[in-house]
Amino acid sequence: MSAGRTATIKISTVFRIAGVSPRSQSTTSAFPRTAFRVASQAKHTQSRHFGNLFRPITRNRFQSLKHKSAQFLHPASRNARALSGQPLPQRRSFILNFAYRTAAIVGTGVGFVAVLFAAFFVYDATTYKESVNFGDCNVSMLALNPPRGGPKNLPIIEAMLDDDESEIAKERKHKPRLVILGGGWGSVALLKQLNPDDYHVTVISPKNYFLFTPMLPSATVGTLEFRSLVEPIRRILSRVNGHFLRATAEDVEFSHKLVEVSQVDAHGKEVRFYVPYDKLVIGVGSVSNPHGVKGLENCHFLKDVNDARRVRNQVMRNVELACLPTTPDDERKRLLSFVVSGGGPTGVEFAAELFDLLNEDLTRSFPRLLRNEISVHIIQSRSHILNTYDEALSKYAEARFARDQIEVLTNSRVKEVKPDRIIFTQNTEDGSLVTKELPMGFCLWSTGVSQAELCQRIAAKLGPAQTNRHALETDTHLRLNGTPLGDVYAIGDCATVQNNSADNIISFLRGLAFKHGKDPETLELTFSEWRNVASEVKRKFPQAVSHLKRLDKLFEQFDKDQSGTLNFGELRELLKQIDSKLTSLPATAQRANQQGIYLAHKFNKLAHCAPGLSRNEVRDGDVDDACYKAFEYRHLGSLAYIGNSAIFDLGSGWGFTGGVWAVYAWRSAYFAQSVGFRTKFLMMMDWFKRGLFGRG
Repeated sequence: MSAGRTATIKISTVFRIAGVSPRSQSTTSAFPRTAFRVASQAKHTQSRHFGNLFRPITRNRFQSLKHKSAQFLHPASRNARALSGQPLPQRRSFILNFAYRTAAIVGTGVGFVAVLFAAFFVYDATTYKESVNFGDCNVSMLALNPPRGGPKNLPIIEAMLDDDESEIAKERKHKPRLVILGGGWGSVALLKQLNPDDYHVTVISPKNYFLFTPMLPSATVGTLEFRSLVEPIRRILSRVNGHFLRATAEDVEFSHKLVEVSQVDAHGKEVRFYVPYDKLVIGVGSVSNPHGVKGLENCHFLKDVNDARRVRNQVMRNVELACLPTTPDDERKRLLSFVVSGGGPTGVEFAAELFDLLNEDLTRSFPRLLRNEISVHIIQSRSHILNTYDEALSKYAEARFARDQIEVLTNSRVKEVKPDRIIFTQNTEDGSLVTKELPMGFCLWSTGVSQAELCQRIAAKLGPAQTNRHALETDTHLRLNGTPLGDVYAIGDCATVQNNSADNIISFLRGLAFKHGKDPETLELTFSEWRNVASEVKRKFPQAVSHLKRLDKLFEQFDKDQSGTLNFGELRELLKQIDSKLTSLPATAQRANQQGIYLAHKFNKLAHCAPGLSRNEVRDGDVDDACYKAFEYRHLGSLAYIGNSAIFDLGSGWGFTGGVWAVYAWRSAYFAQSVGFRTKFLMMMDWFKRGLFGRG
């Protein structure tokens, strides 16, 4: 190898170190100082390389020099390989790399969880208070010594204990008084949507919590804990800075705007007093309908948390008694016979939850003999269970229960409930009525609802204005019939919306005819005038919209004399037919929730309009109708759990069923409706615990 060759190789090395290609050195005008420094060092070392020329070239040395020369002569290919993006050769084995990466991921997760735990404990430490600051507080004398008055000369609670605690509270006590009776779905929905600055709010209820009733059957068997279904009323009230009185509303004095309230003091003595109101909302719910059946003291109900707790204790007591060796076979079968009277959503879901408990959990810890002798029966007065659902969905539920060996006794009515058996009648296929007996160790009564005592007193006081025996009647603005307009409202299970469009529209037309000096009986409506009447019907009665889609066909159908007009009698007949097609709204949590939201929005609008109405001295008349629209119920569908499966009835013939995925959809729907983050979190944890440890 020549010296020139060696020098060329070293110079190319200099260019490569300097970051310049050897091929472009002729066009390069400047080099970094580092390059010149390296070049000078190369000149001093050239003499050493001349000595290498006289050394003998062995085969190994020749291959090494050839490889190095190729690297120096083609640096671009080497750089291209470095920038190609191909993975570098692995120095460790695949298993070792996988172990390292797995350890890194697990370590990161453990560290993240540790940080969360540390953050939680830091937060938890801040929630403990070692000292309490006591100070003076202002209390109104009216709150300490309420004056007496009213028809019964009882104390009138004109001020609360905390009305003077702050300047904001002092301003709020002069706002219109909104009193809400009951703490159910409608009341809670109203409180969550109400403007906090418009009213002085007081809630009166014998229970200081809101109960999530759709999931109550799950609490009877331990799928959910009781505290996961309740939310303190005071916590909900804090949003509007309202007041709560744990008492029972006994009566209402409409002429004095007073609610009579009773409570039992610490000595067991009943104390009664009045609570004044400017607006009153009645949402006391309903009670179970006995249907005149004897022996209901031998039944269990499912309306409250205490009912669910009693049901749970009775079920476990029966199972434990059935395990005793001294229990005879007949007695064991009777103890393990569970009867549900009523095939509605509550009864069906309880039967499904009970079957899941007996089939999935108790068989793990109890003798297998119990599983063979356990029986669940549903007694339904109609031809199908879930009769308010689509018939196809009802039949699917019956087939599902038949597969799970849950006996469904349709067309049956309970006559009497005795401590050890239930007596009922059943219509056979040939139309005959047969009386049967069924041994039972437990009976749940879930056969509809009826009026509470307060509602019965109010209906009796209002007389002819209240004709419904099952609920208080309201107009489409949810105002209680027979009371001053804009004073008293009723929502939830205790009320029903009266659909009497015929009487209202006829009265409206009579007044319009008299206003124009005409006789109403001789009134003739053309098609254009009929369209105006139909628009008024839709505005006042939104539920009738679906029955007024083809106005031309209705006009032709009831124009009996083909005169091209509708007389007073023909119009009355048309409106009455529409009334007959309007059904009462379902007594469900869904309806109560929508009514509560509607009232909240209306009250907010009325408070906004109040200054203008006061300046114009508008105090009487239909202010609700002038400021806000009528209530319109929108059915969002019905759900039911039927044992590791669920059905969804979306209305108008739409619905679907499914297995476990439908159960998760059913849970998700009710999870979203839960009132607060606390109950959502607790429900989620209960479902998680059920999957890991079973029902407790």
